[in-house]
Amino acid sequence: MAELPMSDVLYECRDGVARITLNRPDKLNSFTAAMHGELRQAIERSQAEGARALILSGAGRAFCTGQDLAERIMPPGSPPPDLGHSIESYYKPLVLALRALPLPVIAAVNGAAAGAGANLAFACDIVLAARSAVFIQAFSKLGLGPDCGGSYFLPRLAGTARAMGLVLTADKLTGEQAEAWGLIWKCVDDEILMIEAEALAARFAQGPPLAYAAIKRSLYASPHNTLEQQLDLERDTQRTLGRSEDYREGVTAFMEKRMPAFKGK
Repeated sequence: MAELPMSDVLYECRDGVARITLNRPDKLNSFTAAMHGELRQAIERSQAEGARALILSGAGRAFCTGQDLAERIMPPGSPPPDLGHSIESYYKPLVLALRALPLPVIAAVNGAAAGAGANLAFACDIVLAARSAVFIQAFSKLGLGPDCGGSYFLPRLAGTARAMGLVLTADKLTGEQAEAWGLIWKCVDDEILMIEAEALAARFAQGPPLAYAAIKRSLYASPHNTLEQQLDLERDTQRTLGRSEDYREGVTAFMEKRMPAFKGK
């Protein structure tokens, strides 16, 4: 097990699974600049330590409620904040770092995932939500548009009509609705949320790392490619994976009717 000396983010890595917990429960795990820094450090550490799966969760009764507005207080006469700088410095690098990780990232959403917190979950590869979870695109209530990738993820996951409705109304979307709309992988009872997340992560930790990394690259490239470009990507991906020791092991294990022992080589 490896631990980091953090306060706003908890981290550990054992049995091939990195676990990152947003740890400002009294503030519903809302983002501060300090928490952004710790979260990015934890994500980088997970890859450096050779984790083969990552679970992202929130302490207490919320997953993450977006930006801590205590950092956005504007006294009379003060200049307005540069929110573009905030996105460029914090939210954009965070989303890109999660997507670039060559391992499956599981968001385990308990309670509220609001604003950037909702879109942080959608930036992960697989989202599990408790039945008590709610996803809220709260930006319009503050006179803002979506950020943390929301304008990218929502139309692709839910379609333009539902994405527009979610962002314009800022209405709550339950975990069960999110599953029915195809926004998340699965909604489960609250008491088994982390059990499900751990089981899924353990499964990934025993799986083929090279294939998982290739799967992420291929599926995330698909919306931007033509059919021919995607077929070419599949060709190049299979050519590379077919030369790996993991593929040889997978075929051998299948023929021998045993579980494969993938090594990421």
